[in-house]
Amino acid sequence: MGRHRKQPATNIRRGSVIALTGLVPAGLVAVGASAAEVNAGESANLTPPQHNPEKQAQPAADELMRPAVHPGAPIVETQTPGQDHSDLPAGPAGMPGIAYQAYQNAERVLAQEEPNCHMSWSELAGIGQIESHHAYGKTDSKGVAQDPIYGPALDGSLSGNNVVPTAGDALDGGSGGYARALGPMQFLPDTYRKYAGDGDGDGISDPQNLFDASLTAGKYLCSGGENMNDLSQQSKAIMRYNNSMAYVANVMAWEVAYRTGVAPKSSDLPRI
Repeated sequence: MGRHRKQPATNIRRGSVIALTGLVPAGLVAVGASAAEVNAGESANLTPPQHNPEKQAQPAADELMRPAVHPGAPIVETQTPGQDHSDLPAGPAGMPGIAYQAYQNAERVLAQEEPNCHMSWSELAGIGQIESHHAYGKTDSKGVAQDPIYGPALDGSLSGNNVVPTAGDALDGGSGGYARALGPMQFLPDTYRKYAGDGDGDGISDPQNLFDASLTAGKYLCSGGENMNDLSQQSKAIMRYNNSMAYVANVMAWEVAYRTGVAPKSSDLPRI
């Protein structure tokens, strides 16, 4: 991503996720910045969703596995969203049902492609919550964001942002000479192309599509050879996504929330 500095492994005991939040003041992480690439230093207040088990999405097993069926690397491009809207019942802790399917699908594909990584859908959900609130809950029935999601231009105007010039890229819609992150998982275009995953098996990898973006995020997190069952290795992988312990604490707090169905309190989440 924007920063590829290797971080030393952090020794953290299992069960100490919330303890990490004491490292920084309480608050919530920014959305719209290139959190997969750099730290933007913005913040946004969220109302933690409430979990309703009766409304939790229960997709059929054959709908959860959408591996690429086309040989070779997928074509990377953005697609026009459909006019329909996803109306699946909510998933754990109120996440959109289409996002829940996308994260579970990525877990299943990665279990075959990266079996030693042990990537969980809930970890991807934690990142999706922080980066875009799961595409803001506004996608078509295929998981494509109804309104393309772009981060701010990385021109150095925001505190903590790197300056990333670009000659222009069709994926980010043109950004005035500076790159910007895109899609619900907030990738810079070059990084997305490197790890592009075809989560819905249509031969195209669209960073604005929850299925493709979730699988791509998983492929990136697994690319360092870490085992996500080990908390210190999981933290190391998330640090590559965003070089911030506060970001790691946010992701892991939401990962626990989605796995247990109990949303965290805003006071438990550190400010990034």
